[in-house]
Amino acid sequence: MAQGGEFWWRDGIFYQIYPRSFQDSDGDGVGDLVGILRRLPYVKSLGVDAIWLSPIFPSPMADFGYDISDYTGIDPLFGTMADFDALLAAAHEAGLKLILDLVPNHTSDQHPWFIESSASRDNPKRDWYIWRDPAPDGGVPNNWLSEFGGSAWAFDETTGQYYYHAFLAQQPDLNWRNPDVRTAMYDVMRFWLEKGVDGFRVDVIWHLIKDAAFRDNPPNPRYVEGRPPNEKILTQYSTDQPEVFDVIAEMRRVTDAYSARVLIGEVYLPLHRLMAYYGNDLTGAQMPFNFALLSTFWSARSIEKIIEDYEKALPTGAWPNWVLGNHDRPRVASRVGPEQARVAAMLLLTLRGTPTLYYGDEIGMHQLAIAPEDVRDPFEKNVPGIGVGRDGCRTPMQWDSSDFSGFSAGKPWLPLPEDHVRENVVNLDADSRSILSLYKRLIALRKSSPALVSGDYHPIAAQGDLLIYRRDAQGRAVIIVLNLGPEPIAVTTSALKFGSEILLSTLLDREGERLEGVLDLRGNEGVVVVPPS
Repeated sequence: MAQGGEFWWRDGIFYQIYPRSFQDSDGDGVGDLVGILRRLPYVKSLGVDAIWLSPIFPSPMADFGYDISDYTGIDPLFGTMADFDALLAAAHEAGLKLILDLVPNHTSDQHPWFIESSASRDNPKRDWYIWRDPAPDGGVPNNWLSEFGGSAWAFDETTGQYYYHAFLAQQPDLNWRNPDVRTAMYDVMRFWLEKGVDGFRVDVIWHLIKDAAFRDNPPNPRYVEGRPPNEKILTQYSTDQPEVFDVIAEMRRVTDAYSARVLIGEVYLPLHRLMAYYGNDLTGAQMPFNFALLSTFWSARSIEKIIEDYEKALPTGAWPNWVLGNHDRPRVASRVGPEQARVAAMLLLTLRGTPTLYYGDEIGMHQLAIAPEDVRDPFEKNVPGIGVGRDGCRTPMQWDSSDFSGFSAGKPWLPLPEDHVRENVVNLDADSRSILSLYKRLIALRKSSPALVSGDYHPIAAQGDLLIYRRDAQGRAVIIVLNLGPEPIAVTTSALKFGSEILLSTLLDREGERLEGVLDLRGNEGVVVVPPS
């Protein structure tokens, strides 16, 4: 893959690192930039092309870095700006791109901007945030709810108004209708682009603009008790407003002023709304994240329909992408089971479009049940007992079988599972048939196959537990056959011609096997097949 190409992100594979949990270098139990630098050879060995770092900026850590108090610094917990510069240089030297997490929707309440804004009603930065008078009864301005529970409005005694926070009260939302806010944030982007970062993943990009009239959100008729309380209302007026696309186009113009940069948007919206974030004439985010695989029912028909609907909905010329895990959702190995996690890996790395991997998924890390006394996630603390906690997918990377798994010399900020003594990088790297070996083989196969990098997608079959599709480019094709269930399946199809050859099995023991018209798939097995030329 040409690292310097303008469209490198289309051919590449992204790897998300949650910095707190990847590698600690100083024994404080929290991962840092020097630790990531130390582990760059491992990241490179996977075969991925770009690293996306969750926030590393100065923060009070109310939401672990998604509450930023300085957009152009490095939090001392993670190191220094010199550490960042060294990591960026080393990543580029290794042929890796580096993407930063931009959080423009809200700041920390300890950001200088908010301190000024809350000082008085006539402060020059008052309009940088969203302030409203109380309702006639003295209560909140409207019924908007925080994603993390409770009202999205916090009362400020000093100035007698409420400010809006879509998440924690310590995360006041910026007013993106104010041009000065836009200018300031675009300057932030330029600061990092000038340093050489290769783009941004933009946090909650669909939240940036709110309804100018602050109308009440309608009730959600499909709300089910036991779900997070913020789902009781639909976010019709508090998110996904038409004016947001002007903002995203402006962001894109900032990144486009620099060579070979990418703008990725975090968007949790239905498919028909997600597509709007590519922008008119593709002037929006190059990749609005496609999270469909994070919540789908794990069946052949469900997955085939998601792929079909997504492919059909893409605007002309838009590039697809797929995500299997991230720092907000339960681990894939726990969602689909450890056996199917291997099949899920083959799915992700053989679909058309850019794949994003989440650290630890390549070694089969599972969602850890966190004891109440170990809970760190503010979402779980605010809304306990219904399973919204995100700590379980953020546990430290399992490097070896030592007490703290090679992650730290001190007690980690989150606990490790007991199985880390077996399920770790050292052990799995030594096992030629491990899930880590599978990921490496899949990535290598993808990068060596034009059909898998950029070829067309053609569905073949989706019935029962069987999913079959073809990728082809430049007159060459590969066929992917996935068994999404535990029972063996005998596959007979005209697509699998006599003499077809298995390139790779998820169980890593059938390479080079010739098919004589029938493919016997074991339970929880997927294969990549090349038909005879």
